Amino acid sequence: MEDIINAINHWIQALPKKYNSMSDTEISNRPLPNKWSKKEILGHLCDSAINNIDRFVKIQYTEQPYVIQSYNQEQWVAVQNYQERPLDEILTLFQILNKQVINIIMNIPAEKLTYLCDIGNTQKTLQWLIHDYLNHMEHHINKQILIKGND
Repeated sequence: MEDIINAINHWIQALPKKYNSMSDTEISNRPLPNKWSKKEILGHLCDSAINNIDRFVKIQYTEQPYVIQSYNQEQWVAVQNYQERPLDEILTLFQILNKQVINIIMNIPAEKLTYLCDIGNTQKTLQWLIHDYLNHMEHHINKQILIKGND
C-alpha cells in the first residue's frame, strides 16, 4: 500500500504544476465533440475519487461481497459542469479528495485488504480495488492529460 500512497501523493503534488504549465486552450479544448477536455478529465478523476472513497469505506463494514455500484461517468462530468468551472477549484478538489483517499488507505487494517467486492460477474479484493483506482488515475493522466491533445 505504501507504493500506492506514494504514487497518489506524487500526483497530488505534480498534477497542479502540469496543469498550470498548460495554456487555457490546451486545458479546455475538446478534441472531438464527444471527448472530454483535459479540464473535464480532471473532473472525472475527482468523481472517481468520490465514488471510490465511498467504496473503500463501505467495503470494510458491509456484508461481503460488497456490491460495487457503477455510476454514469458522462452524466457526472456533464452535471457538474467541469468545463466551465475555474481550473484552480477542480485542482483543489482533486488534491483534497485524494488526500482523503490516502487517509482511508493508511487506516485500513491489513486483514480487511482481502475483503471481497462484487464487480459485475467477478469478485475482487479491496486491495485489488485500491490498485485499480491508481491504475485508472494514471491511465487518464499519462494517456490523456500529459500528452499534447487528449484523444
